[in-house]
Amino acid sequence: MAKIHVNTTINGAPTEFLCDANQTLLEVLRDNLGLTGSKEGCGSGDCGACSVIVDGRLVCSCLMLAAEAEGRRVETIEGLAQGGVLHPLQQQFLEHAALQCGFCTPGLLMASKALLDANADPSETEVRYWLAGNLCRCTGYDKIVRAVLDAAADLRQERRAS
Repeated sequence: MAKIHVNTTINGAPTEFLCDANQTLLEVLRDNLGLTGSKEGCGSGDCGACSVIVDGRLVCSCLMLAAEAEGRRVETIEGLAQGGVLHPLQQQFLEHAALQCGFCTPGLLMASKALLDANADPSETEVRYWLAGNLCRCTGYDKIVRAVLDAAADLRQERRAS
């Protein structure tokens, strides 16, 4: 079977790869491009561990074909920190101890980023609703929700300062 040539942007960098027609974006990210932060938890879009942002929209990369990334902008957990500086979400997850085993954390962080990109001042209910597609078997969600709310406040303060 012929491979499909895909030109895309991943974490701000122009990227091209070859993939099979039936390969998921998650498979290509992990196996072809070495971006192993996104995890496969279920393979059916139910757990959120593979969440990435495509053209500003949160998607489960296990459900998206890699060929569909043609001409699109993909953001993964590897692109969240900039120049070794943690994103406010990452910092708040650490400060709130909002993670345990870490398997779900990349997906939760990307879902949280998508939320804060869309709504700089979410309510607790909105955060809980937005993160409902991400399953965590280790923590209660309260620390995660608090971390997202505090990161939102940090980001708003950064915007005001600049």
